[in-house]
Amino acid sequence: MPNTILKKEQLIPGQTSKLVIDAPHIAAKARPGNFVILRMDEHGERIPLTIADTDPDAGTITIVYLVLGKSTALLESLGQGDEILDVCGPLGRATDIHKIGTVICVGGGTGIAAMHHIAKGHHRAGNHVVAVIGARSKDLLLFYDELKSFCPEVLVSTDDGSFGHKGLVTDLVAARLEEDKSVAEVVAVGPVPMMEAVARTTKPFGVKTTVSLNSIMVDGIGMCGACRVTVGGETKFACVDGPEFDGQLVDFTELRQRLCAFKPQEAISYKEYHERHGR
Repeated sequence: MPNTILKKEQLIPGQTSKLVIDAPHIAAKARPGNFVILRMDEHGERIPLTIADTDPDAGTITIVYLVLGKSTALLESLGQGDEILDVCGPLGRATDIHKIGTVICVGGGTGIAAMHHIAKGHHRAGNHVVAVIGARSKDLLLFYDELKSFCPEVLVSTDDGSFGHKGLVTDLVAARLEEDKSVAEVVAVGPVPMMEAVARTTKPFGVKTTVSLNSIMVDGIGMCGACRVTVGGETKFACVDGPEFDGQLVDFTELRQRLCAFKPQEAISYKEYHERHGR
């Protein structure tokens, strides 16, 4: 059945999971950078999640999510063999990928999964992909083996130094840009502070820097206007104009403020969900 969960894997128990979903029509058309909208039940909200991988031959898409609120908690309650009510996509503008040489793909947190699909696209286009991934510690690092399977270089940073470089992903990006003047583009996907820091790091080098603003999306089809962002002084909708934009032009201060707009309501909804389910 379409929308059936064929495989579920807890990447970080109680926090982050990966689902392989039967979605042949989406898998046939999805490209790196695209996302899907999920609705778990008739009364549930629509949530956007970036596609982490596809297998057109098997007719499947892979998504990775962090359990943050009511809707992702509902998704986490589903298991192998369960069906998701609605899976809509592929949506958003696909990543602009063509053969350009060396590309640094930076990922942090669950953004590493979305970055993985983009990195794979650049690899298939014939680019030399340098993957830079970071986490607080080794046990919170995602998609390392998957990236190693096709990236000739996978650079890792952890806050506590438990694996790879002790420090930030921007340390690795800056070092690479210092030694390699042939880098054509840097792509960053992850927490907003990380993407802002990457854009700030690359600016002195004049390297094209693309960031993904998927975290601010709500409706996903341009109807609600909740994902308004200012890019180069112009108002854009992340879901239909993006989710990827020039990192040097994004107003990150405004973006951070808008991401916090509904946190009180989200916290109340999550609390009520746990109280109803005795968790």
